[in-house]
Amino acid sequence: MAELFHSMMQFIVSLFAAGSIQSATPVPAEGPLPLQQSIPGGLTVIPVGYGIQPPQVSFNQQNVMVIRPDEQKPWLAMVGIPLSQQPGEASIKAGNKNIRFTVNDHAYPEQHLTVKKKHVNPSAAELARIRKEQARMAAVYTSFSPARPWQPMAWPIRGDMSSAFGLKRFFNGEQRNPHSGLDIAATTGTPILAPADGKVVLTGNFFFNGNSVFIDHGQGLISMFCHMSVIEVKEGEEIIAGERLGQVGATGRATGPHLHWTVSLNNARINPLLLISPLQGGKILSATGQTGAAHE
Repeated sequence: MAELFHSMMQFIVSLFAAGSIQSATPVPAEGPLPLQQSIPGGLTVIPVGYGIQPPQVSFNQQNVMVIRPDEQKPWLAMVGIPLSQQPGEASIKAGNKNIRFTVNDHAYPEQHLTVKKKHVNPSAAELARIRKEQARMAAVYTSFSPARPWQPMAWPIRGDMSSAFGLKRFFNGEQRNPHSGLDIAATTGTPILAPADGKVVLTGNFFFNGNSVFIDHGQGLISMFCHMSVIEVKEGEEIIAGERLGQVGATGRATGPHLHWTVSLNNARINPLLLISPLQGGKILSATGQTGAAHE
C-alpha cells in the first residue's frame, strides 16, 4: 500500500509568492491519483505549506482534507468543489492566507426518468419525513473526523454504469437536483463492498435513497451507498476496504436494481471516479444511461 500511495501521489509543486493573497499553482500529478478536475463536482489539489503540523484549511466555510505524501514536499489540500459552485475565481483559507484557484465551467448532460408520482411530489407527511432525513444526512456530510491514512478507492461493485455523475435530472418531466453520485446497475443481491477503510456513521431506510449506508473515511471524506435490498453493517462499526456493506436492491426512488454511490469531500458531492484506484481501471465517464435513479 505504501508503494502504491507513493507512486500515486507524486506531484510537481512550486512555492508561492509571499503575501496574504496567493494564487494556486496547478499541481500536475506524476501518478494518476487523485485525478483533478477544477469544475463544479470536481476536485482540485492545492499545496498549502511545509510546516511540521498541517495547516487548517477551509473552503466555503467547510474544513478541508490535508495530506502530506512526502515529508520533503508540502502539505496538500484536497478540495472538493460542489456542483452548485459558480465558475470563476474561488479561494481557500489556509492558516492566515487566502489561496486563489479557478473553477472552470462544465456542461453536464441531461437525463429524463419516469418514477412513481410520490417520489416527485411528496405529500405533507412525506415532506416532514424527508426534512428529518436530510438533517441526519447533513450532520454526516458536515462532520470532520481525524485523519486516516490516504487510500485510493476501489469499485464497491462491478456492473454497467447506468447513470453518470452530474447529470441534470428530470423526473416525470420536472427538473430536480443534479445526479450527485454514480449509478451502477447490478442484479438484486449483488454484494456491495467498502471502497476504502472507514467507520459506519449512519444507516437507515430513507424516502428517496431507500436502505442506505454512510461511511466516514476521515477528514470530511464520506461515502453513501443507496437502494440496498439488505444492510449488513451497523452504525459505529469500523470497516476495512473490501468488507461487505450490504446487497444491491431497488428500495427508495429507483427504477430498477442498482447501487447509487455518492462521495462527498468537505460537504461537496464530487465525482467518485476521481478517487478510483488505477488498479481498478477508473476513468471519467459521461454516460447518459436511463435506468438507475437516486436522490440525495
